[in-house]
Amino acid sequence: MLSSAMAKPLQFVFLIFASLSACAISKQTTEPYVVYMGSKPQDGDHETQQAAHLQMLSSVIPSEEKERVSLMQSYHHAFKGFSAMLTEKEAALLSGFDEVVSVFPDRILQLHTTRSWDFLDAESGIGSQRLRRKASSDVIIGIIDTGVWPESPSFNDAGMGRIPSRWKGICMEGSDFKKSNCNRKLIGARYYTSQPESIRPPSNGSHAIKVDAFGSPRDSVGHGTHTSSTAAGSMVPNASYYGLAQGVAKGGSPSSRLAVYKACSLGGCAGSTVMKAIDDAIDDGVDMISISIGMSSVFQSDFLSDPIAIGAFHAHQRGVLVICSGGNDGPDPYTVVNSAPWILTVAASSIDRNFQSTIVLGNGNMFKGTAINFSNLNRSESYPLVFGGAVAAESTPISEASNCYPGSLDADKAAGKIIVCVDTDPTVTRRIKKLVAEGARAKGLILVDEAERGVPFDSGSFPFSEVENDVGVQILKYINSTKKPSAVILSAEEVKVFKPAPVVAYFSARGPGGLTEAILKPDVMAPGVSIIAASIPSSDSGDVPVGKKPSNFVIRSGTSMACPHVAGAGAFVKSAHPRWSPSMIRSALMTTAIITNNLGKPLTSNSGAIASFHDMGAGEISPLRALSPGLVFETTTEDYLHFLCYYGYKNQAIRSISGTSFSCPPNASPDLISNLNYPSTSIAKLGGKQTARTVSRTVTNVGPPNSTYSATVEAPSGLIVKVSPERLVFTKRWMKATYQVTFDAKAASKGYGYGSITWSDGAHSVHTVFAVNVM
Repeated sequence: MLSSAMAKPLQFVFLIFASLSACAISKQTTEPYVVYMGSKPQDGDHETQQAAHLQMLSSVIPSEEKERVSLMQSYHHAFKGFSAMLTEKEAALLSGFDEVVSVFPDRILQLHTTRSWDFLDAESGIGSQRLRRKASSDVIIGIIDTGVWPESPSFNDAGMGRIPSRWKGICMEGSDFKKSNCNRKLIGARYYTSQPESIRPPSNGSHAIKVDAFGSPRDSVGHGTHTSSTAAGSMVPNASYYGLAQGVAKGGSPSSRLAVYKACSLGGCAGSTVMKAIDDAIDDGVDMISISIGMSSVFQSDFLSDPIAIGAFHAHQRGVLVICSGGNDGPDPYTVVNSAPWILTVAASSIDRNFQSTIVLGNGNMFKGTAINFSNLNRSESYPLVFGGAVAAESTPISEASNCYPGSLDADKAAGKIIVCVDTDPTVTRRIKKLVAEGARAKGLILVDEAERGVPFDSGSFPFSEVENDVGVQILKYINSTKKPSAVILSAEEVKVFKPAPVVAYFSARGPGGLTEAILKPDVMAPGVSIIAASIPSSDSGDVPVGKKPSNFVIRSGTSMACPHVAGAGAFVKSAHPRWSPSMIRSALMTTAIITNNLGKPLTSNSGAIASFHDMGAGEISPLRALSPGLVFETTTEDYLHFLCYYGYKNQAIRSISGTSFSCPPNASPDLISNLNYPSTSIAKLGGKQTARTVSRTVTNVGPPNSTYSATVEAPSGLIVKVSPERLVFTKRWMKATYQVTFDAKAASKGYGYGSITWSDGAHSVHTVFAVNVM
């Protein structure tokens, strides 16, 4: 037993140690949080706001840690708030402030990583040249992404007039980016790092001090350059990716201006930084914002803890349309993200072009696989062909080697051979499999993968080809039928006028929305498979074919690529109709979307099944048709406030968000969300005691003054759909009319059923789709 004389010093040492440990833990458990405070008053002074925000932080951060009283981001244009390093307790304390709407962790958002425009024009069935000549050059598209490579010919400003006088943005300089890199096409460039501006209390004086972090708007990833040029790149003749996809590269709205906001890196994008970029873009004067990033579908936040949803709401308030990619977590249902009703959410499709790489077996049989590769092998050569499981490393399960799992192949056995691997383990991507085979000194890789073969993988100079299961079985039978199986993989070739197209991409995220099923998401579909557009010159020797210079263009796939197609289409419509609101432009794109492929049959998913409206939204965009939709559904800010009421948010939060004295109606209920004046309809639950539901819609005539529209209904068997009235008569332009739709599910099968209502005056077809979940 210790004496009291010995115990006291030990207790003192223990207390000192415990105190230091607690302090260290406190420091370690701080993480970035966003503090959102709603709409900003028009006359608010941002320096006064920053001082108030710093005071708020001082009230919750212990005085002995005053060095943490610092704003990482400050929002003061379209909405109020800030981001800062906080403990969980401090975040909880701030959420109790009356002026605070929400406090949430600053999560990392992921990148949803020009033949396509000709294909969209051809699918519309309308002559495009005369209509496209109407396009104005006053539309400004903001791109929030990884930056831009300004030297790309896609950002040439030849023939463009003066920059619109309403533009308030800037061209930020960096060590590798000068103001002269901006021009009349690329009119603005901003950059943000993880801590772009650290705003601290002044040591003396009356103003907060700002410390700028190092950075540049230059793109080091290629993603932002690709999306920017897809939306509004200038016409570049004879563009190709090392000879593939040769033709004229152009964006959807080549006459529009671009403003780039570098908020992301290869590792993703901090939500607080994306919010700052949206806030800046709104204040700079953009007309629409394209965001090819988002949260994982597994970790979706509610609407007031989602940085993109918050920023997009305030963008809509200021008349700015926000277009977002729906995510790449498909083909499972409930995977679509960026699904707030004030966001135009985009799914991805293929176009009528594919890239194939021929596999020649030693017995002379040939198979067409899918790939983008620049193999220098030829038909006169042949290499040993082996299944991955047969060249497994010591103590490695055959199942791992069969999947080209990292470390699973024996390099001595695999060297100089063409390996056949399967894709039964979804955690091992095609890029990893290719690197594993390459690392084992294999001569090439044949991948058997039914699901992803519709999305050609770019393997650079490494011989690669991807085949369907039936072909894979034949190749494996050949291996087992001879003592010395051999094969060669040839370089990729372009297949033009590929049919059927478009097809919903395998990876494209599907609805229903995880936060609410009463809004049909995604909204529309656009090309997102094998899209050629500008990029940064590659510095990786494995990506550049022997004897070639790095390409100014690259072929990429993802809803990231689909999103700027819709942004370009939206800008095209805006240029012809400058007075149209964001929701009118969205409506025009949705109600004129195409639901048949280039065989004249219903659109399908990658599996060959007919695509549902949860797969493709209203269908494939048709920018030319969207110029003249006939009728539009206008969704106002007040409609969205009602949506927030129905969703369950309280009056105080909604008033802070809107900056108004708005009050929720007394009968607010989630069932009323379906009544939002949206261009599509979704009934989340119908059945049980309530077998019928009626929703209301209001349309605005943007076509000829004297028009009469009649309704035609297509509904699944057993679901009775009645429209009242069945005719809408307009005597002038901008006149509004309201109709009701009743869905009766007494005899309907359980589960989701899909259909449509088409209003036609003989010249226009206004196609509105619906999804009804029968319980």
